[in-house]
Amino acid sequence: MGILLAILALSFLIIIHELGHFLVAKAFNVRVNEFSLFMGPKIFSFVRGETTYSLRLIPLGGYVKMEGEEEASDDDRAFNKKPIGVRSAIIAAGPIMNIIIAVVFAFIIMAQSGFYTNEVKTVLPGSAGEKAGIQVGDVLEKYNGKNIYQVNDLEIFAYPLTNESIDLQVRRNGESKTIHFKPDRMSGYKLGFSPKAESGSESNVVANVSNKSPAMKAGVKDGDRIVKLNGTPVKSRQDIASALDKIELNNVTITVDRNGKEIDLAPVVPMQGKNPEYYAIGVDFNHTKSGIFASLSQSVKYNISIARSIYYSIGWLFTGTVPASDLMGPVGITTTIKDVVQLGPSIMDKLLNLLSFTAMISLNLGLVNLIPFPALDGSKLVLLLVEGIRKKPLSPEREALISMIGFVFLIMLMIYATFNDILRIGRG
Repeated sequence: MGILLAILALSFLIIIHELGHFLVAKAFNVRVNEFSLFMGPKIFSFVRGETTYSLRLIPLGGYVKMEGEEEASDDDRAFNKKPIGVRSAIIAAGPIMNIIIAVVFAFIIMAQSGFYTNEVKTVLPGSAGEKAGIQVGDVLEKYNGKNIYQVNDLEIFAYPLTNESIDLQVRRNGESKTIHFKPDRMSGYKLGFSPKAESGSESNVVANVSNKSPAMKAGVKDGDRIVKLNGTPVKSRQDIASALDKIELNNVTITVDRNGKEIDLAPVVPMQGKNPEYYAIGVDFNHTKSGIFASLSQSVKYNISIARSIYYSIGWLFTGTVPASDLMGPVGITTTIKDVVQLGPSIMDKLLNLLSFTAMISLNLGLVNLIPFPALDGSKLVLLLVEGIRKKPLSPEREALISMIGFVFLIMLMIYATFNDILRIGRG
């Protein structure tokens, strides 16, 4: 069931992307010869009006074939006969549709479940935040000069840190104040669960358990509160991190509070994180469930935050901050969606998890397609810009060569990512 939902989710995003191209092309009276879902040999098709609608065998994308897009046409309704502005709108419509869907899904989630604000609810005793002077009621504004749209930004900003201090800008009593301090380093050893909160009294409560993780093998369930590790009491995510640093890769017995009863689970060995240098400031944030406009505003901010992290991640791949082995292809994405769908104690939780991950994939699809790389929509927009500057298009042969080079590279990248997926699944 999970695999089926994953395939349907990815198919939906592809349809949305191509539908963007299709609808805008139709709106500007461009002749569309074919609307295809997926690639490769045709499974079946039907004709409605002037357009052939087809389903193909290989679930790796899709396309809209417009008259005059790949080669010049004398048809008055051909793509190549339209002004540059119209062609640009058609090309950009696919990625923009994916971005819109991501905002809509985020809005649904936040309207249903609420969201965390940037306002500090509690400051953990003894934490770096308390020592630096962060106070309850402070609203976090900037981290090393970068705007904080969502509290999850803190984890993204901390990811590449290597023991350096930070500048945290907060708003206190209507005035902005910058605090300079060194965050606490979190453990490089993990149990494999997502906490209900990043820090504070709810940060030892399990929101969901990662598939095939030590926590899952031990029998940890969503909603459990982790209260002891090898008999040592833990009251927060920071306590868990400190305890795991001492335990390292030895057996750990996890004690959870489940429905008011303490249970000792089967001993397991923690896993070592790929990036042990995670830093936390030691505060908890207010959670609220607000109206339509607040939820919509927050969903936009959330997608801005995720968009920024996507581009950071691409840069980190080139600098080596993120290993290339983390690159995920269609198999990995499908498997991850399946695992995400299985998380959550209720059908509503499973649906919200599916919407959340699908929104993130949709935003990825939209933004990556806007990168000016050959064979992506972004490169087509750049070629249209060059055409506008030169007052004439590139020769079809040169444009075809650029697209072919990019396509070959993307296929190689896809093969490499799929190979990573297979190795990842094999390792469990």
